[in-house]
Amino acid sequence: MDFEWDTAKEQTNRRKHGVDFQTAAKVFVDPNVLEFDDPRSAEEPRFNAVGIVDGRVLFVSYTMRGDTVRIISARGAEPHEKRKYHEI
Repeated sequence: MDFEWDTAKEQTNRRKHGVDFQTAAKVFVDPNVLEFDDPRSAEEPRFNAVGIVDGRVLFVSYTMRGDTVRIISARGAEPHEKRKYHEI
């Protein structure tokens, strides 16, 4: 799986949420990762993923560019997102 992202956006994300996109990409290695559509995006199809990376549950927003995952944002999962993940 290939990944890409905007480096300026990653720096902003790291300052705001404490998650860099290289770490966020590891969410897709989690065999129990939850992936679902993001219905709020009108510009392009966007998706969300919730999974564990280094013992932390992360929430990652992304889009697909061909076969490449383009990470848009990443943060620690909210309590309700963690519960949903752990229900699987």
